[in-house]
Amino acid sequence: MKINFKETDDLIDIRFDKVFKAVFTRGTPASKGALSHLISALIGREVSVASINANEPPIDNLQDRQIRFDIFCKTTNGELVNIEMSLNPASFEPVRLEFYAGRLFTRQDIRGPDKSYGDLKETYQITILSKGQFFPDEAFLHTFEYYDPVHGVSLNGRSRIITLELSKLDRVVEKPTENMNVQEYWAVYFRYLTDKSKRQKINEILEREEGIAMASEVLIEITEDEKEWVRQMSELKYQLDTQSYIVEAKRIGRKEGVEEGRQEGRQEGLKEGERKIIDLLKSGKSPEEIIRDYQ
Repeated sequence: MKINFKETDDLIDIRFDKVFKAVFTRGTPASKGALSHLISALIGREVSVASINANEPPIDNLQDRQIRFDIFCKTTNGELVNIEMSLNPASFEPVRLEFYAGRLFTRQDIRGPDKSYGDLKETYQITILSKGQFFPDEAFLHTFEYYDPVHGVSLNGRSRIITLELSKLDRVVEKPTENMNVQEYWAVYFRYLTDKSKRQKINEILEREEGIAMASEVLIEITEDEKEWVRQMSELKYQLDTQSYIVEAKRIGRKEGVEEGRQEGRQEGLKEGERKIIDLLKSGKSPEEIIRDYQ
């Protein structure tokens, strides 16, 4: 099935966590193939997904999904992979990834007389960060592992944290498609799929990367009813996120006032925190960008 998007096509954003999970866990050959291609691209070698161990009941309809959006799967070689899309990552995202990478690695069971630590398989905690910049360099793809920072010596362990920062693609998207690598294909696809001005670039990528074509095949099967439901959920989630960040701004304002040690200082700090957060929201900044500025 050849996929080609028109500039007039109203595509749903695959960065919506529910849509992301629906595309890669539908249980169809295209969905499973797309997931295998995506993981292969990000870990840098070819793997094939053998099974998807759902963190919640199997899903065929977007409305049935619960509030967990990560995809836990096992490759044919027994490696464990947890992959997720984070539309609005928080400032504590790096330490959160460290926590879940540890849990993923220790999920393996090596008890028994015929087992040893050598039987532990590679594990990969993969997170696609849709917004924000978490690392100071210009690289959009990072692979982290344990190492000695003083001597630059790797532990050569078997757990990895992989991050894909979609905010760092302004230069990448301007490259000729034939000069891009497979990681750049996926990153540009995720960020610019709904950008109609980049529709030709997306179609060129579809021609070159089979896994992305498979993902698109699944994406277009999502019904109009499902699309509308996702949009409504996204609006609700944004409202709840905004409310939470305003509460956090109030907390910061109180802290500033307490540090000054005066009742009027506390009140002024509270008002200033609220005022700043509201002005920044009106300016178009996202809630996660605002709270990061405050920290």
